[in-house]
Amino acid sequence: MTEPDLDQTQPLDAVPEPPVRIDAYGITDTGKVRQQNEDQFAVGRMTRSLELTHTSLGTVSSLDRLGKTAADIYIVADGVGGVAGGQLASGIAVEALTEYLAQTAGCFYHTDIALEHELLERLEQAAQHAHERVRAFSPKGQGPATTLTMVTLLWPRAYIVHIGDSRGYYLRGERLRQFTRDQTMGELLVDEGVVTEQQARDSGLDNVLASAVGADINPSIGLLDLQYDDTVLLCSDGLTKHVSDEEISAFLQEGQDAASTCRRLVDAALEGGGTDNITVVVARMGRPASPSSD
Repeated sequence: MTEPDLDQTQPLDAVPEPPVRIDAYGITDTGKVRQQNEDQFAVGRMTRSLELTHTSLGTVSSLDRLGKTAADIYIVADGVGGVAGGQLASGIAVEALTEYLAQTAGCFYHTDIALEHELLERLEQAAQHAHERVRAFSPKGQGPATTLTMVTLLWPRAYIVHIGDSRGYYLRGERLRQFTRDQTMGELLVDEGVVTEQQARDSGLDNVLASAVGADINPSIGLLDLQYDDTVLLCSDGLTKHVSDEEISAFLQEGQDAASTCRRLVDAALEGGGTDNITVVVARMGRPASPSSD
């Protein structure tokens, strides 16, 4: 084994390549019918960096990213309960959720699978925290509410919190998979064999939430292992009301960057009628750049 050259000087801006290159973007649109946008979204990254307190180097400012561990966060919330109420609920939920995650960021940097149960518990607690913040504005439980779908990505594993009927998908190759299940009265009654899927659609029960932040909450917590070249999509039902899964798959397969893909999806929903607020978050999992050869 060749020993490292301890006298070799490394450039101060040298940072290890991340295990995955992520191109993520979000966009929201009021649509053609609604007067105000009740949707909210968030795309972000929580990082933990190496902080040097003593060193022989003359400067350490450009080294603060060394040893970085990152958790990528994607959130979509679709408020219900009227123009002001729905916007209030979704805004409070996303703000409360991101605040909670920031305060408990340390638990997201463990790579030990044995601690995964703790991580899932923290994510459920974050959802409960958001729920309580929204409920504080309606103590009798008659106030606004919101859906909430969140992915916390610690590559390659995605941890999912889902409440309501906003959706999460991922594209792998040419196959689009939905990794959330709509928490609606229609879906609940279909599962119990009370009505058929067609009857649920005809009756409008597939638009009645069975679980929502600020009302009755039943978080669905899960995980998903991603691969290079996968694409993750979170969206409110303003997209899926007008754009089919087949069309969504085709847009994602075009391979455009995340921002362009978001815009294309929203435009398609607007062209289809735009009867609701439309929110989409797209994250593409790219392969790390190959080391350059000398």
